[in-house]
Amino acid sequence: MKDKHKLISPENRLVFILVTALFFFWGIPNNLNDVLIKQFIKSFELTRFKAGLIQSAFYMGYFLLAMPAAMLMRKYSYKTGLIVGLVLFGCGCMLFYPAAQINTYGFFLFALFVIASGLSFLETGSNSFISVLGDPETSEQRLNFSQAFNPIGSISGVGIGTVFIFSGIELDKAKIAAMKAAGAYQHYLHQETLRVVYPYMVIGAVVIIWAIILLFTRFPRLAEENEQLAPGQKGHLKELLKFPHFIKGAIAQFFYVGAQVGTWSFFIQYVQDYTRQGEKTAGYLLMGTLVAFMLGRFSATYLMKFIKPNKLMGLYSIINIGLVLISILLPGWVGMIAVFLTSFFMSLMFPTIFALGVKNLGVNTKLGGSVIIMAIIGGAVLTPVMALVAQKGSMAIAMIIPLIAYIYILHYSYLGSKIKSAQN
Repeated sequence: MKDKHKLISPENRLVFILVTALFFFWGIPNNLNDVLIKQFIKSFELTRFKAGLIQSAFYMGYFLLAMPAAMLMRKYSYKTGLIVGLVLFGCGCMLFYPAAQINTYGFFLFALFVIASGLSFLETGSNSFISVLGDPETSEQRLNFSQAFNPIGSISGVGIGTVFIFSGIELDKAKIAAMKAAGAYQHYLHQETLRVVYPYMVIGAVVIIWAIILLFTRFPRLAEENEQLAPGQKGHLKELLKFPHFIKGAIAQFFYVGAQVGTWSFFIQYVQDYTRQGEKTAGYLLMGTLVAFMLGRFSATYLMKFIKPNKLMGLYSIINIGLVLISILLPGWVGMIAVFLTSFFMSLMFPTIFALGVKNLGVNTKLGGSVIIMAIIGGAVLTPVMALVAQKGSMAIAMIIPLIAYIYILHYSYLGSKIKSAQN
């Protein structure tokens, strides 16, 4: 029985808490992006596609830095990688100040790229570290528990954005024309841009302080971090190709992150398109769907005591397929509620796919974890695709992209995640 296995040993409890806090920290900028998309559509007068490039720049940072993160941690330690990640994260937040002074959208995209580069280190290290920090029998449950604090960060991020970034001032064409005639419109746009600066500056300061705390914290030396004691056994990328469950896991993660990021990026727009609510109301509804996500993460951790993780993920995939179909076919309040509820059932997917994907990889765990983190580029690829579909059709039709994602995750849950012995 799974309850005979400890989630975490007492001697590792402190470092477990400190690293679990990182899941909270990176949830904040991830979902502040959803607010930034709406805010920059306003302040820089962007199309939905151009605003969607926020996610492209962000998740490109994940993609490009995940492998260097794994290499650095393989050479040194998880601790080193996490500290580097926090420093990059903090520096990227601080770059929002010069970006706002210059008032250039491209500079903001660069700052977001730097933030995501840091988060790539944090996610590559934290997910793998938590997964192997204890009994392998409880790896999925342990990772789901730590990941449950990620949506708390997400909720905080959307709350910060809704309260401190959204002004609630939404001008119609007549008001815009009047402000232009009075020469006040550009000042208004710049003031809207400046609203993003201070929240990011505060976040940057906090994560730099956390990096200092980790610097003075003793981390346990894990078995896989003693690779240098076994020459020739450090693991290689080509060895990962021998594990079908890992390859399919990376693909599943690509689709999952694309579905999650796309859904949340355009949730505010879906609400405004089909229920005609203001940006602040839509922002609070986005917070609500993230609360559902958090509750789903915690409840999934509990349910995994009784239901195998892959089977629970398969069941949740089936439910989300149905909910997304409703959002496509019945746009409006019914469709919005359906989209809202998908967050609860998608909640267990990222950590479960990650834990299933890196299972039994041995010395290849860090490399495998980095590849699965690279698959986060699904957010960079599928979000602009959703934007293009929405521009050509509607936000409801764009939900076809998450639908396809959940269908593949359903396949991975029951078939693709089965572990087969590596071929020699």
